[in-house]
Amino acid sequence: MKLPSPDERRPLLLARRNEKMARSPHAYVRGNTVQFYEWLHSQHGHALPHGPAVWICGDCHIGNLGPLGYVDGDIDVQIRDLDQTVIGNPAHDLVRLALSLATAARGSRLPGVVTARMLEHMMLGYEQSFSGKPRPPKNRPDAVQLVVREAVTRSWKELARERIDDPKPTIPRGKHFWPLSRDEKSALKDLFRQPDLQHLATRLKSRADDSPVELLDAAYWVKGCSSLGLLRYALLLGIGEGEDRDYCLMDVKEAIRAAAPRHAHAHMPRDNGQRVREGAKHLSPALGERLVATRFMDHAVFVRELLPQDLKLEIETLDTDEAMHVAYYLAQVVGVAHARQMDADTRRSWKAELRRNRSKTLDAPSWLWNSVVQLVGSHEQGYLEHCRKYALQMSS
Repeated sequence: MKLPSPDERRPLLLARRNEKMARSPHAYVRGNTVQFYEWLHSQHGHALPHGPAVWICGDCHIGNLGPLGYVDGDIDVQIRDLDQTVIGNPAHDLVRLALSLATAARGSRLPGVVTARMLEHMMLGYEQSFSGKPRPPKNRPDAVQLVVREAVTRSWKELARERIDDPKPTIPRGKHFWPLSRDEKSALKDLFRQPDLQHLATRLKSRADDSPVELLDAAYWVKGCSSLGLLRYALLLGIGEGEDRDYCLMDVKEAIRAAAPRHAHAHMPRDNGQRVREGAKHLSPALGERLVATRFMDHAVFVRELLPQDLKLEIETLDTDEAMHVAYYLAQVVGVAHARQMDADTRRSWKAELRRNRSKTLDAPSWLWNSVVQLVGSHEQGYLEHCRKYALQMSS
């Protein structure tokens, strides 16, 4: 298999992104963030309530939630992708999550009435997070508990087999890992000479602060969907020496300007890597405490050590009861991330706002239902058009 050179990457990455988005309507929704933001900037998007200015995910779909490991070994389900994080309107995260849940329900061939009930349970779960002190939700649905149980028992060797197919200190080149240019290799070596990144590598698993850190191997990482085409690297580090040597896998990812709408008067870091780091600290403490923002080849990037416990939720099929439970639980996760940034008065005020604009037939805000109806319709149309274009590209 001939692997692409750095100059050949971009068209191949865009083709892979198009192929991923053509797999299902749910995959299209996850990968096509642009269409969602265009809707938010439209007249329909302006009809949403103006919530308190807090850090939001900005791209809050099911796949961007999942178990994350803390430095001390604890695990919690939190928001795991903060590329689009901004200080903005929490209603935007609610609509994005509702669209993702509705699309998952359609992919599971559940009737429309189930989607309506899912939105009701989603709002119940979200509002529950604003009653008293925000606490991580406990009663996990089976689909989530299975992923958490796997996360608890995973080891470095399992992470290595999954990510690099081999627990030995190399990154095999192939479908997911491509060669680097000479400049990239040199810049990555320089990157891990920085003291804050050395400290990032030694702070987990009780590694000694003065342990030597060596870059053993690195590759361009073909990963994600909407982010395909950005700079992304997998780095294998050796920490310590001799029999005590430990290994870790670092993820270096380019941070670009967020497309998510920000609050008009928000003061956020101008550097996009610092923006992601700051959002992670507020929304996902497990991620925020082990993420460093820096510069790489004149690009903003953020760096984190990948833990075996870091897993994303893959929920493609749901039955009716599980759909309700998943909607309730995931909305609680998002609600806790929002609520911990608000004082008691702001939480009460936002919860009261969410209780308004409800009909006799649906115990969820009318703006949420109307938004989901509009977005499901436009994304279904966009998905079919995408598939038509993708099929033409494949046949040419």
